[in-house]
Amino acid sequence: MRGTMSFTAQVKDELSRVEGICPNCAYAQLSAIVRVCGTLSFRGPGRYSIRVSTETGAVARTMIKLTHELFDLETRLTVRHSNLHKVRNYLIEIPEQDEMESDLVRLGILVPGRGLAQGAPVQLLRRRCCRAAFIRGAFMAGGFVADPRGDFHLEIAVTGERFAQDIIELIGEHGITARLNRRRGAYAIYLKSFDDVVKLLRVMGAARSARAIENVRQVKQAINDVNRRVNAETANLSRTTNAAGTQLELIDEAEHLIGLRQLPPAVREFCELRRENPELSLADLGALASPPTKKSGMYHRLLRLRSLVEAAREPS
Repeated sequence: MRGTMSFTAQVKDELSRVEGICPNCAYAQLSAIVRVCGTLSFRGPGRYSIRVSTETGAVARTMIKLTHELFDLETRLTVRHSNLHKVRNYLIEIPEQDEMESDLVRLGILVPGRGLAQGAPVQLLRRRCCRAAFIRGAFMAGGFVADPRGDFHLEIAVTGERFAQDIIELIGEHGITARLNRRRGAYAIYLKSFDDVVKLLRVMGAARSARAIENVRQVKQAINDVNRRVNAETANLSRTTNAAGTQLELIDEAEHLIGLRQLPPAVREFCELRRENPELSLADLGALASPPTKKSGMYHRLLRLRSLVEAAREPS
């Protein structure tokens, strides 16, 4: 994917290009963006203004596009640069306008006669495609997804517990498990399951990013499989080496106490093969015997050697 853009920014850039399935999807997506990263100001009856601040150009672009297409509202965009953090911050301001109150009601942000809505706007979420668009907007406004090459997880930061629980329910409709964590006065909806994150990306419309994650997982699994095999082989080699060292010490003792020529032919052959091949397992050593012998047969010869040495150690 492009340049030094973070994985989260790549996902949001992809989501900014997703078109809704039905006309109401755009309202649901815009509603979520404003609810999650917007600040609503009130200056008297019908006098509302909105400020949306984001560090993601894709979010600013989507916010302005939907605001103009759906409501033809006047918007102002200010791009600020942070020399300290070397990032841009996009400030979108929608000043007081005659139709603002009715537009906010249409987005489910205001409830007539009751003020600000607490939960998700049910009237916008009757269709499955609109619910997916609402989740997409919430993620674009307050979401983060870790680079899949590291410790992988996804989260969406929102304000308001009821609102957070409503989003969790919307996500749960797709068989995805999301959890809630309170964090400095806000709420973080988070997913840690690799499969759940991939599924949610597909629900929101980020199919390309989902495929990228699956490719990373396949590479990780291949590396892990290789590492497991290497570790297993290393452990087996270590066990073989330790066992062979003990057997060689036993053979040296047999030579000293008994003499290898005095051992039974099969036991003597075991001693000679072991000295010539200290790195081999008993099974591989047996393949070199004449005739070839199974691992159990070589183990029996080892036991026979041990008993002979133990007998030779006893005083006559």
